[in-house]
Amino acid sequence: MSITPSEILTPESKLPKGAWLVVVLLFFIGALNYLDRIMITTMRSSIIDAIPMSDAQFGLLTSAFLWTYGIFSPFAGFLADRFNRSRVVIVSLLVWSAVTWLTAYSRTFEQLLITRILMGISEAGYIPAALALIADYHRSSTRSLATGIHMTGIFVGSSLGFLGGLLAENHSWNFLFISFGVAGIVYSIVVAVFLKDPPKNVVNNITRKAERKINFFVGIRDLFRKRSFLLMLGYWGLLGVVGWLVMGWLPTYYKENFNLSQGIAGLYATGYLYPAAIGGLLFGGFIADRWSRKNRLSRIHVPAIGLLIAAPCIFLASWTTILPLAIFAFMIFSFTRAFGDSNMMPMLWQYMPVGFCVTRT
Repeated sequence: MSITPSEILTPESKLPKGAWLVVVLLFFIGALNYLDRIMITTMRSSIIDAIPMSDAQFGLLTSAFLWTYGIFSPFAGFLADRFNRSRVVIVSLLVWSAVTWLTAYSRTFEQLLITRILMGISEAGYIPAALALIADYHRSSTRSLATGIHMTGIFVGSSLGFLGGLLAENHSWNFLFISFGVAGIVYSIVVAVFLKDPPKNVVNNITRKAERKINFFVGIRDLFRKRSFLLMLGYWGLLGVVGWLVMGWLPTYYKENFNLSQGIAGLYATGYLYPAAIGGLLFGGFIADRWSRKNRLSRIHVPAIGLLIAAPCIFLASWTTILPLAIFAFMIFSFTRAFGDSNMMPMLWQYMPVGFCVTRT
């Protein structure tokens, strides 16, 4: 793997104005992003009571979202390379919030499936542009921590997913879809006022010019010729498979294996799992930033150590019949797995050519 001269890890004297404000604004957008997508998994029983469907059909709701999200993410990154990144974030937030609100009015499985596909398309625009925007503002010495704080917002939203199960038991299943859909639309107006791209300084001008020279399909071809990219793609792909299996089915696993109510199963699946991930994001980002002063490979070593701990924990959590032990093992898995999330974009910026900064996300 080659490291570009601009990514030699040295402290910066001064970050661009508004660098941490961007992280704060994106923190709450990230929370909404994952809350809107995950709360459907914690209210499974209520949704099936209202809209009869098989387990396979319910699983398709999550799969259809992920397939659409994965297919459209490279195109979303390409758009963020070509247009104002902050505007891409705002439009994505506005559209997926409207889709969240629309989901509440689904009356058939087919309608619900369509809204999940639309959710996948609209949310795909967020992460590539948001992470690239953070990387524009934060250079090497604060990049992992800033990314980790943003990802913390994502896990805060995920941890609040249990509200879907609890409120669905006492209200209608679509109550939260309406509430958070409206909240997202309102917040998109607020964000439109304050979220901006960084100043057009010399470094960013060079970066943007390099990005615009890359044709989308040529860029895809060149990326898949790079061994470093394929290794990182495989790493995050494996994490994604396991992560979404846990995220999508853990409430059902707790409910059926330990005979819990829908609300309590949702609380255990999200209220314990994601706070642990938040700690892992911040710890992994902080350690990688500090270690990078002495070890230029810290962005790789920290996630690798996390994976070595997370892998056996997921086996233990799925094997045991003791509820507290299962919760503990899932929490350790979540904590150490998050090391990779806080170092995702910093690794890409460090080891890939500057022109691929968003499209590769």
